[in-house]
This record gives sequence, C-alpha cells and structure tokens, in this order.
Amino acid sequence: MNATAPPETTSTPNLLRVLALDGGGAKGFYTLGVLKEIEAMGKGPLCERFQLISGTSTGAIIAALLGLGRSVDEIHKLYKEHVPTIMRRWTACGRTAALRHLTKEVFGEADFSAVKTNVGIVGTHWEFEKPIIFKNNIQQAHGQTGTFAPGFGCTIADAVQASCSAYPFFKRPVLKTSKGDTVDVGDGGFCANNPTLYAITDAVRLAKDPSAIRVVSLGVGTYPEPKRPFYTAWIKWLVTYQLLQKTLNVNTGSMEQLRKLLFKDVPTVRISETFSKPEMATDLMEHNLVKLDMLYQWGRESFAAHEKELSTML
Repeated sequence: MNATAPPETTSTPNLLRVLALDGGGAKGFYTLGVLKEIEAMGKGPLCERFQLISGTSTGAIIAALLGLGRSVDEIHKLYKEHVPTIMRRWTACGRTAALRHLTKEVFGEADFSAVKTNVGIVGTHWEFEKPIIFKNNIQQAHGQTGTFAPGFGCTIADAVQASCSAYPFFKRPVLKTSKGDTVDVGDGGFCANNPTLYAITDAVRLAKDPSAIRVVSLGVGTYPEPKRPFYTAWIKWLVTYQLLQKTLNVNTGSMEQLRKLLFKDVPTVRISETFSKPEMATDLMEHNLVKLDMLYQWGRESFAAHEKELSTML
C-alpha cells in the first residue's frame, strides 16, 4: 500500500485526474467497493471526474463501463449477476463463452468513439510478446499516429474480452483490426496487471502541464489462499493456477515499484489492502456471492483509510 497525498486543494484548476484499475478476476468486487465511495465523494459520474481511466482484465471491464458513463451501482449489479456464473464454469471453453456473452450483452457493438472520457484497455499481444492497449484518443498514441484508429478499430466488447482472457483458464480471442491485421490477444495481466505506469505515461502526453497529473490507483486486495481439495485430477490444474496467480502478483508489485521510481513526483494514492484473517481467503476465481459481497464491503472500508487524501484530489 502506498499513498502520496497531493498538496493542492479542490479549487486547483486544470488538473488531469487519472484512475487506474488492476486486474484480479472476481476480486474486482473490492475495486467496486472503493469506487462506490469515490463516486459518492465526487457527487457525479466518474467519467466526468477523471480525464483518463485505464484498466486491466476485470479492471478493463470496470474502466470501459465507467468510460461510457455507467454508475458504480450499475456495474456492481452486473458483477453480481454475471461473475459467479462465469467463474463457476469448469472449462476454459465454458468460461470464455460466458465472458463473451457478458461483453456482447453489456457493450453491444459500441466502439471507442462512444466513451465519454479518455480510456486505456490493456491487453497482451501474444505473438509479439508486448502490450497492446486499446485507446480512444490519438493524443495517447506513442507511435504510428498516421494510422491511429480508436481501439484499433475493434469494438469495446472485443477489447474487454481480450483484456480478460487469462490463458489457459480462458481462450484467447483473435481480433481483426481496422488495418486488416489479425491479432492474437491475451490477458492484460501478463504485461501490466497494475496499469498505473502505462496510465501515467499516457497522461503525460494528454496533460498540458505534466505537474497537474493526479493519480488514483486501485488494486484488488491481497488475501490468504483458499483451501482446495487436492484430488489427483486437480494437481496439474492447481499448479497452473498457482503459477498464474503468482505471475499476476509479481507483475502487480513490480509495476508499482517502477511507478514509484519513475514517477515519484506524480501525486498518487494507491489503495490495495492486505487481509490476513483466514475467513478472508479468496482468489480470482471466487464465485461465492457471499464472499464477493464481503470483498465489496472491504473495498469501502479501505476507502475510509484514504478519504482525506482523496478529498484533496477530487
């Protein structure tokens, strides 16, 4: 957990506020709990409060919906309805089909021209082994501006599904860009499960005055590992799952460390508490709605510890 309180008051003009949302599967309920309180503090849609919203995996779903003007309550309702259904599926094909259904139902055929603020949806270009970030504003581009197309010409649904495709537990989608390229895209967590560093880099290009950038970075919390039956048939699955979870955790921590080193002068509030009680054990595949509701409540409690710092930003 890290918090750097900004020195200005709420009357400071021309701030460029950035919201960055980590990946973490079902643990996105924690993020929504924090966001519920931030939204209440700002007294309005978060797309009007933040000039850039970036997200990875579950954070990409939330970022895209916030960018379209959805309220946190609306997103929370969608999560309660769909997340347990997706995470209960036993196969990658089943989870992928359920995720595809969700993104198509929620986003339809909307493209990146529909968002009401700047967004960044983080994915992984599987063949090139590098990030692919779906953006709506040419000012966020870091090259190839002559052929820039919002979201590479893909729909928001396609970009969000790609960002959430944690292989091998979800199948990776193959997207067609407006340039005619065929791109195999994997979960954004493989390159930036914590997208804050990427978001600040984009914000520097968007801001007229880089010193005016203010960042709110939300994780999904850290919890004890849940106990699982260790049947022989599950051994391979468990090892693979544990490796994925460890990869995402290491990625999140390393990106936060780099953020502190490279952008230590950018005022940032980082919220991602560590919970140690055994009853708080959970992971990214959680589908128990009672536990997920508790994650939401813990997020709201985490907000309280940073309320004063956030109030000066918002």
